[in-house]
Amino acid sequence: MSESIKPRRRRGGSREAMKAKRSKPPEINPAPPGAVGGQYRPLSPDQVEQIYNTSLRMLAELGMGDAPQALTDQAVKCGATINDMGRLCFSRDMVEDIIDGACKSFVFHGRDDRYTFEVGGERVYFGTGGAAVQTLDLDSHLYRPSTLQDLSDFTRVVDTLPNMSWFTRCCVATDVPDILELDINTAYCLMRNTQKPVGTNFTVGEHVDPIIDMFDLVAGGDGKFAEKPFCKAHISPIISPMRYGEDAFDVALACIRRSVPINSIVAAMSGATSPATIDGMLAASHAETLAALVMVNVFEPGFPMIFSNWPFVIDLRTGAFCGGGGEISILNAGAAQLANHAGLPSGVASSMSDAKAVDAQMGMEKALSSLACGLSGANMVYESAGMMASLLGASFEAFVLDNEMLSHVQRMIRGVEVTEETLAFDAMRDVITGEGHFIGETLTMDAMERDYFYPKLGDRLEPTTWAEAGATDAWQRANVEVRDILARHQPRYIDAGADAKIRSRFNIIGD
Repeated sequence: MSESIKPRRRRGGSREAMKAKRSKPPEINPAPPGAVGGQYRPLSPDQVEQIYNTSLRMLAELGMGDAPQALTDQAVKCGATINDMGRLCFSRDMVEDIIDGACKSFVFHGRDDRYTFEVGGERVYFGTGGAAVQTLDLDSHLYRPSTLQDLSDFTRVVDTLPNMSWFTRCCVATDVPDILELDINTAYCLMRNTQKPVGTNFTVGEHVDPIIDMFDLVAGGDGKFAEKPFCKAHISPIISPMRYGEDAFDVALACIRRSVPINSIVAAMSGATSPATIDGMLAASHAETLAALVMVNVFEPGFPMIFSNWPFVIDLRTGAFCGGGGEISILNAGAAQLANHAGLPSGVASSMSDAKAVDAQMGMEKALSSLACGLSGANMVYESAGMMASLLGASFEAFVLDNEMLSHVQRMIRGVEVTEETLAFDAMRDVITGEGHFIGETLTMDAMERDYFYPKLGDRLEPTTWAEAGATDAWQRANVEVRDILARHQPRYIDAGADAKIRSRFNIIGD
């Protein structure tokens, strides 16, 4: 043996031990939430500046229409002006001062501290969103109106999915017609079925106080919610193009008073409520999201607000909304890049497949958009699981399949770590001059745990084994997985005393 060749290292235990280790779940999550994104930048630095400057020009020269009087009065005190068209205008200096003083990061609490995370920078988290009015039925595989029971079941499923860092109500309970009872029962459903951070909507400002009072009861007393806010409000304060909405403004003020973090969503439509050109749409929707930032910060500088610019695409041939495709993927990635350029907590949307079935179209559209948004460095990627039929429907099977897809996405965001040890020159020398394969090497076993994700629902069997196992497709396997989750996971995260107080005050539907 040459003196330059070291003795071969011992392999990592017996063959039986290696098989046993491979059969266990990984001890290390190779694709954890919160990886740092920003690898995909569809806009060059010059393009970012051009779009940003156009956005500021829109706010200074065109301004915002239909501003509520309370907002107009407060904004003018902070330096806004009214132009000759009666529109509320914000100078570049005013907007940039507000950006400088705006919240750059905040802690989004779970009721269980395991789920708490910080929103800001370029760390990427995936969660849910949506207001689907239909559910893809587990039995018939056809769509039907969504119910409060569906929302409860969706929440229970998401409570078990590790890649869902928060749960925003994904469907509307169409069987609850009263809007106050709808908002209250939606919020109650979230509290009962998950301890992850959550998001909900308030139809009108008057609904904020009673729901936060309910959250205080859940959290243990008056003011407890404000100490560790575990729910954010989804509001859409801008009516594109370039107008404020009064109801959402009222909700925002009520949320500020009760310390409810705001997810301020602008969802302009290409070629309809915003320009059809990619850069023009980004400029317009960025301006509108900045207008929402101004709206919040003139009342409470530095208040936690997610800068959620969600540019939506319509099929210009038909006018139909397109939730999947290359255009919506690049638009939302670009929106994240612009928000991150300003240093603001960013929110975008992905995975809003146009497919009605759990099929190849669904997988293609969801993977494409979630990967683009994740790699862009968006802090919070909404709609990232469960949504179907161009946001009209939600699917139980899609939730569990999307959760698995997002492990692959997060593995890509995590990227590659290069060290002397993992470059493995010594191991390569030992193997090349020894047995000629890396199976069983300690380095291989360590990498298996650390660097590779192994799907549960994705099929990697060879054809004969797959046929012998029942020749199932992804939809069938996901259906079985969902039924198993719903059968075994039935949490009640509201203690009996708090639940009794809530039920004595509010009309809680169901047990």
